[in-house]
Amino acid sequence: MYIEAPELACYPNLHHAFFTRQGGVSEGIYASLNGGLGSFDDPGRVAENRRRMTHDLGVAPDALVSVHQTHSAEAVLVEGPWTGERPKADGMVTAVPGIALGVTTADCGPILFADPHAGAIGAAHAGWRGAATGILEATIDAMERIGARRDRIVAVLGPTIGQGAYEVGPDFVDRLVSADPGNRVFFRPGERTGHAMFDLPGYIEGRLEAAGIGEFANLGLCTYSDEERFFSYRRTTHRGEPDYGRLISAIVLTP
Repeated sequence: MYIEAPELACYPNLHHAFFTRQGGVSEGIYASLNGGLGSFDDPGRVAENRRRMTHDLGVAPDALVSVHQTHSAEAVLVEGPWTGERPKADGMVTAVPGIALGVTTADCGPILFADPHAGAIGAAHAGWRGAATGILEATIDAMERIGARRDRIVAVLGPTIGQGAYEVGPDFVDRLVSADPGNRVFFRPGERTGHAMFDLPGYIEGRLEAAGIGEFANLGLCTYSDEERFFSYRRTTHRGEPDYGRLISAIVLTP
């Protein structure tokens, strides 16, 4: 099962999917559509889950491309399936039809980008650290290098932890507010003294709007509060579980 955004679905040369956790073969804490290559799930089950995703995306079984995500500000150009180790990065761009760019998340923000007129797409994994250090801007810059125009770029934020579930400590607040006093708008008081609730979707939106893209949309779906459809790292941590599944968000240029 996957979710589409009307802002991207209206273009005939694009196909995209924000996959939920439903419709796969994994079991237990990974049930059921776990796409995480870095999880401790059975590799055969993950491979079958990803094969199902490629079927839904209409691409070859080896054409769902992912990177080794490290919460960085690195965005890489993808020209075909990797032949060796996945590069360490948190953003990808391509102008090659039939290559699906897939980011993995479980609370962090998955953002799919497209300039449909230029035939350029991108995908980024943005937790607070990646967003604060520039992964969104790096992905946009990389898209421009393959012909995109930023004022035509459409960016959609998929399922992400919502502000009501994202409590942070004073050091976190101080770090972002020290970097930019305007960031204070993304916090509201938490239940615990000295803590605050952080609006990661709002922060991502603010960075993208400041970058000058043409259109932004937020699906408005919270990974933490919707256990039936989404994996959540923070929910897993609160429960003391040993690992968690990963959601896949992917975009492809159709031939």
